[in-house]
This record gives sequence, C-alpha cells and structure tokens, in this order.
Amino acid sequence: MPEQPPVLRHTPPRRLKLYGVVALGVAAVVVVAGVLSRASATQTLTTWTDDQAIPTVRVIGLNGSAQGNLVLPGDVEAFNTAPIHARVPGYLKRWYADIGAPVKAGQVLAEIDTPDLDQQLAQAKADLATAVANQQLSSTTAQRWAGLVAEDAVSRQDADNKNGDLAAKTALAASARANLDRLQALEGFKRIIAPFDGVVTTRSTDIGALISVGGPTDVPLFTVADERRLRIYVRVPQSYTANIKPGMTATLTVPEYPGRSFAATLATTADAITPQNGTLLIQLQIDNADGVLKAGDYAQVRFALPAAAGALQAPASALMFRDTGMAVAVVGPDGRVAIKPIQIGQDMGPTVEIAGGLAVSDRVIDNPPDSLRAGDRVRIAANVGAGANGAR
Repeated sequence: MPEQPPVLRHTPPRRLKLYGVVALGVAAVVVVAGVLSRASATQTLTTWTDDQAIPTVRVIGLNGSAQGNLVLPGDVEAFNTAPIHARVPGYLKRWYADIGAPVKAGQVLAEIDTPDLDQQLAQAKADLATAVANQQLSSTTAQRWAGLVAEDAVSRQDADNKNGDLAAKTALAASARANLDRLQALEGFKRIIAPFDGVVTTRSTDIGALISVGGPTDVPLFTVADERRLRIYVRVPQSYTANIKPGMTATLTVPEYPGRSFAATLATTADAITPQNGTLLIQLQIDNADGVLKAGDYAQVRFALPAAAGALQAPASALMFRDTGMAVAVVGPDGRVAIKPIQIGQDMGPTVEIAGGLAVSDRVIDNPPDSLRAGDRVRIAANVGAGANGAR
C-alpha cells in the first residue's frame, strides 16, 4: 500500500487529551458534590421535622396539700316556720297582721265568720238538752220499777228493761255532750292565732274570702317564721363527709352583703348518704338576733378542711381523663413521658388534692395534649412561669 502524504496525517496534540481528562474530573466532582448536598439537605430536613414533632410542654412542681376550702350552696331557713291553715270553713271576718308584722305567741291574726258551725253548735246544745231530759226520765222510771220489784208488783225482767233503757239514755247523753264539746272546740278555731313569737312572712287571704278546709283550695292563711335563729341546710358530697363533724364552724356569705361573712356552727347531720345524689344532708345554725339574714336566702357555705397526710396538691389543668381512670403525665429523666394513674382526695375547683399515685419529685406536665402517650419524647419549655404550685 502506498504511503500517505504528510498532508493527510493528523496526530491529536497531547495537551488536548489533558484538557479532556480535567473536564471529566470536574464534571464528576460537580455531580458528587450535588449528590452530597441533596443528601445533606434531606438529612437536615428530616432532623428538623423530627425535632419539630417533639412537643414542648410546661412542667410544674408538686406541693404538699395545704388546708383546703370546700364551698357549697346552702339553703337558709327560719328556725321555726308555721304555715297556718284554717280548721273551720266560713268567710274571713277581719285580719289583724300583715306581712312583715312582728307577732307574739297567742296573738290573734284573723277571725273567721262561721254561720254553719254556729248553727251546728246550737243544734248540739239542743240535742244535749234532749238527751239529758230523756236520761233523767229513764232514771226516774228505773228507780220506780226497782221499788215495785221489791214489792213483787212487777217482774224482774221488766225492771231490767228499764235499767237497760237508762243505760242507753245515759250513753246518748254522753255522746251528745261529746259532740257539743267538739263543736265548742271548733268554735275556738274561729280565731287564727300565732303559734310562737315571730314575723308574718305571708298572708294569702282577705276580708270576705271563702275559707275551705281539706280541699284543693285549702291554702295557708298566714305563715309565721321565727327568724331570730336560722338553720342552714347543705348537701355535702360523700367524699368530704369524713371531715364533716358536728361542732365545726363554717363561713356563710350571701349575695346582698358582698365582702361580709357570718359564722355558722354545724349542729347535726342526717348521718346517712342520700342514694339519689350521693350527698350527706347537714344542718348548721346561726344567731340572727339583729335580723340581718332572711329566711329563704341563697348562701355560699365555706368549710375549712384539713389536708390529708401525704397528699399532694396539683392544678386541675394537669389531669388527664383515661379509660382506666384519672391520670397525669410526668416527664422522666430521659425526657420521655410516663402516664401515672392517680387517686383524687378532694376537688377544690382550680386545684385538686392527690391522695396517691405521685411523688413530690415528679415533674408533672400542665395542660398535656390529648395526643400525648407513654414513651413520647417531649421538650420542656425554657420560659416557664410560676403556676398555682410553682413550676420548674
């Protein structure tokens, strides 16, 4: 084969090969750097996402339970209250005491006009007179027949009949006398009197009003209340009854005297739990000689209850309602959550007394999220403010 001319021969320069190798190396570095950068960004995003998923919580410290206050509603009633009904029917003749009038025991409050009763009384007197006359005649006859029997002028059977008639007439006279006494006693109820010293709180009748007895329209004509001493009835939940004992003192407040309190003494209790609502009915008493308090007042009664030994106090916002019962969430040394079931001793509203399940050293989470579960990691807030029991 003939040799090519020099013009047709081409040999690549050595420098061009070097440039190609360098360009390939730079491209490889760029690709590797891009891959590493994306991997680093992905890892950073994953770490940031996981870090954001950890909830930030506020923890509070626990204190020993101090003396607690139990506040319950109470009903104020007069020491003695008497709704006064009529015992005889008729028409109200006149009344002498209106609402708010102080009255004394035996004072006449009203008079009733009883024409029917008056006629029954007159008839009873006549019936008694007839019965007495028949009795006297029968007695005279029996005495005469007794003399005739002694002379054998009549048979003993006839004398016994006369004595039996005398016994019957005597019984009729006694019955007529008892009926007269009953009607005379009813005559006394024509005057409505006060049963004790007190004040008239209601008057539901007026002059000329029809007075009925024992029917659906039979309403109290007056109500008299003795408000010099008052009773306060309170229903205490069963969980607090162990600390409620006769002789203890409670504080009473009423809306009409804001900022003022009254001391009442626990007099007695029903000594039995009401099954319908699980409460114990107690009765407090208070002197009211100045008449400041009124029967029928709505009152708030505050009891100072001693703290249970070993009990802790925590805010109610830390409680968690679980299927197994009441619980709280605590943060362990490793930053993970533990759910602890607890027993509540007393509920004071904003705070609760925890009788068991926690230690003073536990770090309790305040306002735990509902999604919080045992074993979850949490972050403790750095800017913690003081709570009801302090925080840390």
